[in-house]
Amino acid sequence: MRTVDIGVLRAPQIRFDLIGTFSSSLPLLEKGNVVSFANGALLLNGEQCGVPLHIVPKCGDSRFMLHDVVIGVGFHWQRNEDQTFVGELLFIAEDGEVRAINRLPVEDYLVSVISSEMSATSSLEFLKAHTIISRSWLYAQLQRREKLRFSVLGHESEDEIVRWYAREDHTLFDLCADDHCQRYQGVTRAVNPNVARAVRETCDIVLMYDGEVCDARFSKCCGGVTERFSACWEDMDYGYLQAFRDVEGNVPLPDLTTEEGARAWIESTPPSYCSTDDSKVLSQILNGYDRETNDFYRWRVEYSQEELSELVSRRSGVDFGKVEDLQPLERGASGRIIRLRIVGSRCTKVVGKELEIRRWLSESHLYSSAFVVDKIADRDSLRFVLKGAGWGHGVGLCQIGAAMMGEKGFSHEVILRHYYPGASLEKVCR
Repeated sequence: MRTVDIGVLRAPQIRFDLIGTFSSSLPLLEKGNVVSFANGALLLNGEQCGVPLHIVPKCGDSRFMLHDVVIGVGFHWQRNEDQTFVGELLFIAEDGEVRAINRLPVEDYLVSVISSEMSATSSLEFLKAHTIISRSWLYAQLQRREKLRFSVLGHESEDEIVRWYAREDHTLFDLCADDHCQRYQGVTRAVNPNVARAVRETCDIVLMYDGEVCDARFSKCCGGVTERFSACWEDMDYGYLQAFRDVEGNVPLPDLTTEEGARAWIESTPPSYCSTDDSKVLSQILNGYDRETNDFYRWRVEYSQEELSELVSRRSGVDFGKVEDLQPLERGASGRIIRLRIVGSRCTKVVGKELEIRRWLSESHLYSSAFVVDKIADRDSLRFVLKGAGWGHGVGLCQIGAAMMGEKGFSHEVILRHYYPGASLEKVCR
Protein backbone atom coordinates (compact mmCIF):
# COMPACT_ATOMS: atom_id res chain seq x y z
CA MET A 1 0.00 0.00 0.00
CA ARG A 2 1.46 3.34 -1.04
CA THR A 3 2.23 5.76 1.77
CA VAL A 4 2.73 9.52 1.83
CA ASP A 5 4.86 11.69 4.17
CA ILE A 6 3.11 14.85 5.42
CA GLY A 7 5.07 17.67 7.03
CA VAL A 8 2.70 18.77 9.80
CA LEU A 9 4.59 21.16 12.06
CA ARG A 10 7.98 22.81 12.52
CA ALA A 11 8.94 24.54 15.76
CA PRO A 12 11.87 24.92 18.21
CA GLN A 13 10.20 22.20 20.28
CA ILE A 14 7.14 20.04 19.73
CA ARG A 15 4.90 18.53 22.41
CA PHE A 16 3.00 15.35 21.72
CA ASP A 17 0.85 12.78 23.51
CA LEU A 18 0.32 9.10 22.72
CA ILE A 19 -2.97 7.24 22.74
CA GLY A 20 -2.38 3.50 22.46
CA THR A 21 0.90 1.60 22.11
CA PHE A 22 3.92 2.67 20.07
CA SER A 23 7.50 1.51 19.59
CA SER A 24 10.52 3.80 19.56
CA SER A 25 14.27 3.76 20.15
CA LEU A 26 13.73 5.68 23.42
CA PRO A 27 11.13 5.32 26.19
CA LEU A 28 7.93 7.25 25.54
CA LEU A 29 5.50 8.91 27.95
CA GLU A 30 1.75 8.62 27.59
CA LYS A 31 1.45 12.41 27.81
CA GLY A 32 3.79 15.35 27.76
CA ASN A 33 6.54 14.14 25.43
CA VAL A 34 8.78 16.93 24.17
CA VAL A 35 11.12 16.82 21.17
CA SER A 36 13.62 19.67 20.83
CA PHE A 37 16.79 20.48 18.94
CA ALA A 38 20.00 21.51 20.72
CA ASN A 39 23.73 21.30 20.04
CA GLY A 40 23.15 19.75 16.63
CA ALA A 41 21.03 16.85 17.90
CA LEU A 42 17.41 15.91 18.50
CA LEU A 43 16.38 15.45 22.12
CA LEU A 44 13.40 13.41 23.28
CA ASN A 45 12.41 14.35 26.83
CA GLY A 46 15.97 15.59 27.33
CA GLU A 47 17.73 12.50 25.97
CA GLN A 48 19.66 12.57 22.70
CA CYS A 49 18.10 10.39 20.03
CA GLY A 50 18.91 9.24 16.54
CA VAL A 51 17.82 11.04 13.39
CA PRO A 52 15.14 10.60 12.36
CA LEU A 53 13.26 9.69 15.52
CA HIS A 54 10.77 7.12 14.25
CA ILE A 55 7.68 6.29 16.34
CA VAL A 56 5.55 3.42 15.03
CA PRO A 57 2.07 2.38 16.23
CA LYS A 58 1.79 -1.23 17.43
CA CYS A 59 -1.97 -1.52 16.89
CA GLY A 60 -4.50 -0.08 14.46
CA ASP A 61 -6.39 2.07 16.94
CA SER A 62 -3.29 3.93 18.21
CA ARG A 63 -3.28 7.71 17.87
CA PHE A 64 -0.94 10.58 18.65
CA MET A 65 -1.68 14.23 19.36
CA LEU A 66 0.51 17.14 18.29
CA HIS A 67 0.05 20.35 20.25
CA ASP A 68 -0.06 23.86 18.78
CA VAL A 69 -0.24 22.92 15.10
CA VAL A 70 -0.47 26.10 13.02
CA ILE A 71 -3.25 26.06 10.41
CA GLY A 72 -4.14 28.65 7.77
CA VAL A 73 -0.56 29.92 7.57
CA GLY A 74 -0.57 33.44 6.17
CA PHE A 75 -4.36 33.55 5.81
CA HIS A 76 -6.84 35.57 7.86
CA TRP A 77 -7.97 32.47 9.78
CA GLN A 78 -4.45 31.49 10.95
CA ARG A 79 -4.52 29.87 14.40
CA ASN A 80 -3.04 27.07 16.53
CA GLU A 81 -4.80 23.78 17.19
CA ASP A 82 -4.14 20.51 18.98
CA GLN A 83 -4.59 17.80 16.36
CA THR A 84 -4.81 14.01 16.49
CA PHE A 85 -3.27 11.70 13.87
CA VAL A 86 -3.01 8.04 12.90
CA GLY A 87 -0.03 6.32 11.33
CA GLU A 88 3.67 6.73 11.98
CA LEU A 89 5.36 9.78 13.50
CA LEU A 90 8.83 10.94 12.51
CA PHE A 91 10.88 13.82 13.89
CA ILE A 92 13.77 15.33 11.95
CA ALA A 93 15.96 18.40 12.30
CA GLU A 94 15.19 21.19 9.83
CA ASP A 95 16.95 24.56 9.84
CA GLY A 96 17.76 24.36 13.54
CA GLU A 97 14.22 23.37 14.53
CA VAL A 98 12.18 20.18 14.82
CA ARG A 99 9.89 18.97 12.04
CA ALA A 100 7.09 16.49 12.75
CA ILE A 101 6.17 14.23 9.83
CA ASN A 102 3.17 11.92 9.64
CA ARG A 103 3.56 8.83 7.42
CA LEU A 104 0.36 7.00 6.51
CA PRO A 105 -1.39 5.22 3.60
CA VAL A 106 -2.63 7.47 0.79
CA GLU A 107 -6.28 6.45 1.22
CA ASP A 108 -6.17 7.24 4.97
CA TYR A 109 -4.61 10.60 4.11
CA LEU A 110 -7.52 11.32 1.76
CA VAL A 111 -10.11 10.64 4.48
CA SER A 112 -8.49 13.42 6.49
CA VAL A 113 -8.09 15.80 3.55
CA ILE A 114 -11.77 15.60 2.57
CA SER A 115 -12.77 16.16 6.19
CA SER A 116 -10.26 19.00 6.58
CA GLU A 117 -10.99 20.82 3.31
CA MET A 118 -14.66 21.21 4.21
CA SER A 119 -17.17 20.06 6.77
CA ALA A 120 -17.88 16.44 6.03
CA THR A 121 -21.68 16.57 6.04
CA SER A 122 -22.13 17.42 2.36
CA SER A 123 -23.70 15.14 -0.23
CA LEU A 124 -21.99 11.84 -0.91
CA GLU A 125 -21.58 12.65 -4.61
CA PHE A 126 -19.75 15.89 -3.85
CA LEU A 127 -17.51 14.06 -1.38
CA LYS A 128 -16.73 11.45 -4.04
CA ALA A 129 -15.90 14.16 -6.59
CA HIS A 130 -13.59 15.91 -4.13
CA THR A 131 -11.93 12.65 -3.14
CA ILE A 132 -11.07 11.92 -6.77
CA ILE A 133 -9.61 15.36 -7.45
CA SER A 134 -7.63 15.33 -4.19
CA ARG A 135 -6.21 11.93 -5.08
CA SER A 136 -5.45 13.10 -8.62
CA TRP A 137 -3.74 16.26 -7.40
CA LEU A 138 -1.65 14.23 -4.96
CA TYR A 139 -0.42 11.75 -7.58
CA ALA A 140 0.24 14.56 -10.08
CA GLN A 141 2.37 16.42 -7.52
CA LEU A 142 4.31 13.30 -6.58
CA GLN A 143 5.05 12.61 -10.23
CA ARG A 144 6.01 16.22 -10.83
CA ARG A 145 8.27 16.24 -7.80
CA GLU A 146 10.32 13.47 -9.35
CA LYS A 147 10.92 15.68 -12.41
CA LEU A 148 11.18 19.23 -11.04
CA ARG A 149 11.32 20.96 -7.68
CA PHE A 150 10.39 24.60 -7.27
CA SER A 151 8.25 26.90 -5.17
CA VAL A 152 8.32 30.43 -6.60
CA LEU A 153 8.81 31.26 -10.27
CA GLY A 154 8.54 34.40 -12.35
CA HIS A 155 10.71 37.34 -13.24
CA GLU A 156 11.66 40.68 -11.76
CA SER A 157 12.89 43.91 -13.31
CA GLU A 158 13.06 47.56 -12.31
CA ASP A 159 9.49 48.09 -13.50
CA GLU A 160 7.78 44.73 -12.96
CA ILE A 161 7.53 41.87 -10.47
CA VAL A 162 5.74 38.76 -11.72
CA ARG A 163 5.57 35.73 -9.45
CA TRP A 164 3.56 32.57 -9.30
CA TYR A 165 3.59 29.98 -6.60
CA ALA A 166 3.73 26.25 -7.15
CA ARG A 167 3.35 23.96 -4.19
CA GLU A 168 6.04 24.48 -1.58
CA ASP A 169 9.44 23.01 -2.39
CA HIS A 170 9.24 20.14 0.10
CA THR A 171 12.38 18.04 -0.12
CA LEU A 172 12.21 16.35 3.28
CA PHE A 173 8.63 15.11 2.89
CA ASP A 174 6.01 14.79 0.15
CA LEU A 175 3.44 17.45 1.08
CA CYS A 176 2.72 19.94 3.83
CA ALA A 177 -0.46 19.87 5.90
CA ASP A 178 -1.70 23.37 5.12
CA ASP A 179 -3.57 25.16 2.33
CA HIS A 180 -0.35 25.55 0.31
CA CYS A 181 -0.77 21.85 -0.55
CA GLN A 182 -4.03 20.36 0.75
CA ARG A 183 -5.52 20.88 4.18
CA TYR A 184 -4.61 17.88 6.31
CA GLN A 185 -5.60 17.91 9.96
CA GLY A 186 -5.27 14.26 10.89
CA VAL A 187 -8.38 12.60 12.31
CA THR A 188 -9.35 15.74 14.21
CA ARG A 189 -12.30 16.31 11.87
CA ALA A 190 -12.57 12.88 10.22
CA VAL A 191 -15.76 11.88 12.00
CA ASN A 192 -18.32 11.48 9.23
CA PRO A 193 -18.78 7.94 7.86
CA ASN A 194 -19.75 9.39 4.46
CA VAL A 195 -16.15 10.54 3.97
CA ALA A 196 -14.75 7.06 4.55
CA ARG A 197 -17.44 5.72 2.24
CA ALA A 198 -16.55 8.25 -0.48
CA VAL A 199 -12.86 7.27 -0.27
CA ARG A 200 -13.65 3.56 -0.20
CA GLU A 201 -16.08 3.63 -3.14
CA THR A 202 -13.67 5.66 -5.31
CA CYS A 203 -10.54 3.78 -4.21
CA ASP A 204 -7.58 4.34 -6.58
CA ILE A 205 -9.71 6.31 -9.09
CA VAL A 206 -8.10 9.44 -10.58
CA LEU A 207 -8.77 11.88 -13.38
CA MET A 208 -6.71 11.22 -16.51
CA TYR A 209 -6.11 13.32 -19.63
CA ASP A 210 -3.89 12.31 -22.56
CA GLY A 211 -2.42 9.45 -20.56
CA GLU A 212 -1.39 11.53 -17.54
CA VAL A 213 -2.94 12.08 -14.12
CA CYS A 214 -4.67 15.47 -14.04
CA ASP A 215 -3.25 18.29 -11.95
CA ALA A 216 -6.77 18.75 -10.58
CA ARG A 217 -6.75 22.24 -9.09
CA PHE A 218 -9.68 23.59 -7.06
CA SER A 219 -10.68 26.76 -5.26
CA LYS A 220 -13.37 27.87 -2.85
CA CYS A 221 -15.58 29.94 -5.18
CA CYS A 222 -14.95 30.72 -8.84
CA GLY A 223 -17.30 33.72 -8.84
CA GLY A 224 -19.32 32.37 -11.77
CA VAL A 225 -16.52 31.75 -14.29
CA THR A 226 -13.59 29.35 -13.94
CA GLU A 227 -10.08 30.44 -14.89
CA ARG A 228 -7.33 29.02 -17.08
CA PHE A 229 -4.17 27.55 -15.54
CA SER A 230 -1.87 30.07 -17.24
CA ALA A 231 -3.56 33.01 -15.53
CA CYS A 232 -2.25 31.80 -12.17
CA TRP A 233 0.87 29.69 -12.76
CA GLU A 234 3.17 28.83 -15.66
CA ASP A 235 2.46 30.24 -19.11
CA MET A 236 0.89 26.99 -20.26
CA ASP A 237 -2.59 25.52 -20.28
CA TYR A 238 -4.21 22.13 -19.90
CA GLY A 239 -7.17 20.94 -21.94
CA TYR A 240 -9.06 19.96 -18.80
CA LEU A 241 -8.54 23.31 -16.99
CA GLN A 242 -10.49 25.81 -19.04
CA ALA A 243 -12.61 28.92 -18.56
CA PHE A 244 -16.39 28.49 -18.70
CA ARG A 245 -19.59 29.62 -17.02
CA ASP A 246 -20.37 27.75 -13.83
CA VAL A 247 -23.92 26.91 -14.84
CA GLU A 248 -25.77 24.00 -16.38
CA GLY A 249 -25.67 23.84 -20.17
CA ASN A 250 -23.46 25.48 -22.75
CA VAL A 251 -23.90 29.12 -21.75
CA PRO A 252 -21.65 31.52 -23.71
CA LEU A 253 -18.69 32.93 -21.81
CA PRO A 254 -18.73 36.75 -21.67
CA ASP A 255 -15.54 38.62 -22.55
CA LEU A 256 -14.17 39.50 -19.13
CA THR A 257 -10.67 40.34 -20.36
CA THR A 258 -11.74 43.96 -21.01
CA GLU A 259 -12.36 46.53 -18.29
CA GLU A 260 -15.88 47.12 -19.56
CA GLY A 261 -16.71 43.43 -19.57
CA ALA A 262 -15.14 42.77 -16.20
CA ARG A 263 -16.94 45.67 -14.56
CA ALA A 264 -20.34 44.70 -15.97
CA TRP A 265 -19.81 41.13 -14.75
CA ILE A 266 -18.45 41.92 -11.28
CA GLU A 267 -21.06 44.59 -10.56
CA SER A 268 -23.88 42.14 -11.38
CA THR A 269 -24.90 38.87 -9.76
CA PRO A 270 -25.61 36.45 -12.63
CA PRO A 271 -26.91 33.02 -11.63
CA SER A 272 -24.22 30.37 -11.11
CA TYR A 273 -23.86 27.18 -9.15
CA CYS A 274 -21.65 29.00 -6.64
CA SER A 275 -24.00 31.98 -6.28
CA THR A 276 -25.73 30.93 -3.08
CA ASP A 277 -26.43 32.15 0.42
CA ASP A 278 -27.92 28.83 1.47
CA SER A 279 -26.59 28.67 5.03
CA LYS A 280 -27.47 24.97 5.29
CA VAL A 281 -25.29 24.06 2.31
CA LEU A 282 -22.50 26.47 3.27
CA SER A 283 -22.39 25.06 6.79
CA GLN A 284 -22.13 21.56 5.33
CA ILE A 285 -19.12 22.25 3.13
CA LEU A 286 -17.24 24.93 5.08
CA ASN A 287 -15.39 24.61 8.37
CA GLY A 288 -16.23 27.11 11.07
CA TYR A 289 -13.20 29.32 10.37
CA ASP A 290 -14.08 29.40 6.66
CA ARG A 291 -17.53 30.75 7.55
CA GLU A 292 -15.82 33.72 9.18
CA THR A 293 -15.74 34.99 5.59
CA ASN A 294 -19.32 35.47 4.37
CA ASP A 295 -18.52 37.04 1.00
CA PHE A 296 -18.00 34.28 -1.52
CA TYR A 297 -19.63 35.30 -4.76
CA ARG A 298 -19.37 39.12 -4.68
CA TRP A 299 -17.42 41.22 -2.21
CA ARG A 300 -16.22 44.74 -1.49
CA VAL A 301 -13.08 46.08 0.24
CA GLU A 302 -12.39 49.75 0.90
CA TYR A 303 -9.12 51.51 1.82
CA SER A 304 -8.21 55.10 2.45
CA GLN A 305 -5.21 56.28 0.46
CA GLU A 306 -3.11 56.21 3.62
CA GLU A 307 -4.21 52.67 4.50
CA LEU A 308 -3.57 51.36 1.00
CA SER A 309 -0.19 53.08 0.69
CA GLU A 310 1.06 51.69 4.00
CA LEU A 311 -0.34 48.21 3.27
CA VAL A 312 1.10 47.87 -0.23
CA SER A 313 4.53 49.17 0.73
CA ARG A 314 4.72 46.85 3.73
CA ARG A 315 3.43 43.76 1.93
CA SER A 316 5.53 44.29 -1.20
CA GLY A 317 8.70 45.68 0.33
CA VAL A 318 8.56 48.48 -2.27
CA ASP A 319 8.42 52.14 -1.19
CA PHE A 320 5.64 53.45 -3.43
CA GLY A 321 5.08 56.59 -1.42
CA LYS A 322 1.40 57.52 -1.73
CA VAL A 323 -0.50 55.09 -3.94
CA GLU A 324 -2.24 57.21 -6.55
CA ASP A 325 -3.76 54.59 -8.82
CA LEU A 326 -4.35 50.86 -9.38
CA GLN A 327 -4.48 50.07 -13.11
CA PRO A 328 -5.36 46.57 -14.38
CA LEU A 329 -3.19 45.83 -17.42
CA GLU A 330 -4.18 42.23 -18.19
CA ARG A 331 -7.12 40.08 -17.16
CA GLY A 332 -7.76 36.38 -17.52
CA ALA A 333 -10.91 34.82 -18.94
CA SER A 334 -12.66 34.97 -15.54
CA GLY A 335 -11.86 38.66 -15.10
CA ARG A 336 -9.03 37.91 -12.67
CA ILE A 337 -6.23 40.44 -12.97
CA ILE A 338 -2.95 38.90 -14.11
CA ARG A 339 -0.90 42.12 -14.24
CA LEU A 340 -1.67 45.22 -12.17
CA ARG A 341 0.15 48.56 -12.36
CA ILE A 342 0.52 50.32 -9.00
CA VAL A 343 1.18 54.03 -9.44
CA GLY A 344 2.83 55.72 -6.46
CA SER A 345 4.24 59.15 -5.77
CA ARG A 346 7.75 57.68 -5.47
CA CYS A 347 7.66 54.82 -7.96
CA THR A 348 5.44 52.84 -10.28
CA LYS A 349 5.61 49.07 -10.64
CA VAL A 350 3.66 46.26 -12.29
CA VAL A 351 2.82 43.20 -10.17
CA GLY A 352 1.54 39.75 -11.16
CA LYS A 353 0.28 37.05 -11.19
CA GLU A 354 -3.00 36.72 -9.37
CA LEU A 355 -1.75 35.46 -5.99
CA GLU A 356 0.98 38.08 -5.72
CA ILE A 357 -1.61 40.77 -6.44
CA ARG A 358 -3.81 39.34 -3.69
CA ARG A 359 -0.86 39.25 -1.27
CA TRP A 360 0.06 42.88 -1.86
CA LEU A 361 -3.49 44.21 -1.46
CA SER A 362 -4.45 42.50 1.79
CA GLU A 363 -3.11 41.68 5.24
CA SER A 364 -3.32 38.01 4.25
CA HIS A 365 -4.81 37.29 0.83
CA LEU A 366 -7.42 39.33 -1.02
CA TYR A 367 -10.38 37.06 -1.80
CA SER A 368 -9.46 36.98 -5.48
CA SER A 369 -7.85 39.12 -8.17
CA ALA A 370 -11.18 39.43 -10.03
CA PHE A 371 -11.92 42.99 -9.00
CA VAL A 372 -12.50 46.48 -10.38
CA VAL A 373 -11.22 49.66 -8.77
CA ASP A 374 -13.15 52.83 -7.98
CA LYS A 375 -11.31 55.92 -6.76
CA ILE A 376 -13.49 58.23 -4.68
CA ALA A 377 -12.24 61.73 -3.90
CA ASP A 378 -13.70 63.46 -0.81
CA ARG A 379 -12.32 66.97 -0.39
CA ASP A 380 -8.67 66.39 0.50
CA SER A 381 -8.89 62.60 0.86
CA LEU A 382 -8.89 59.70 -1.58
CA ARG A 383 -10.49 56.28 -1.08
CA PHE A 384 -10.03 53.11 -3.09
CA VAL A 385 -12.99 50.73 -3.37
CA LEU A 386 -12.28 47.24 -4.69
CA LYS A 387 -15.37 45.34 -5.85
CA GLY A 388 -14.66 41.71 -6.61
CA ALA A 389 -15.91 38.23 -7.47
CA GLY A 390 -15.03 34.80 -6.10
CA TRP A 391 -12.68 33.40 -3.48
CA GLY A 392 -9.42 31.88 -4.70
CA HIS A 393 -7.77 31.39 -8.08
CA GLY A 394 -10.86 29.93 -9.76
CA VAL A 395 -9.02 27.15 -11.64
CA GLY A 396 -10.66 23.72 -11.82
CA LEU A 397 -13.38 22.66 -9.41
CA CYS A 398 -15.31 25.36 -7.57
CA GLN A 399 -16.00 23.86 -4.15
CA ILE A 400 -19.17 25.83 -3.46
CA GLY A 401 -20.45 25.29 -7.00
CA ALA A 402 -19.70 21.57 -6.87
CA ALA A 403 -21.39 21.26 -3.49
CA MET A 404 -24.51 22.92 -4.90
CA MET A 405 -24.42 20.50 -7.84
CA GLY A 406 -24.31 17.64 -5.36
CA GLU A 407 -27.28 19.08 -3.49
CA LYS A 408 -29.18 19.31 -6.77
CA GLY A 409 -28.69 15.58 -7.31
CA PHE A 410 -25.85 15.53 -9.86
CA SER A 411 -23.56 12.49 -9.70
CA HIS A 412 -19.85 12.83 -9.02
CA GLU A 413 -19.17 11.83 -12.65
CA VAL A 414 -21.30 14.74 -13.91
CA ILE A 415 -19.66 17.15 -11.45
CA LEU A 416 -16.20 16.13 -12.62
CA ARG A 417 -17.11 16.32 -16.31
CA HIS A 418 -18.40 19.85 -15.69
CA TYR A 419 -15.23 21.13 -14.02
CA TYR A 420 -12.63 19.05 -15.92
CA PRO A 421 -13.93 18.78 -19.49
CA GLY A 422 -12.35 16.01 -21.51
CA ALA A 423 -10.86 14.17 -18.52
CA SER A 424 -11.70 10.52 -17.86
CA LEU A 425 -11.96 8.45 -14.68
CA GLU A 426 -9.45 5.61 -14.43
CA LYS A 427 -7.97 3.35 -11.75
CA VAL A 428 -4.27 3.59 -10.97
CA CYS A 429 -2.07 0.74 -9.78
CA ARG A 430 -0.86 1.06 -6.23
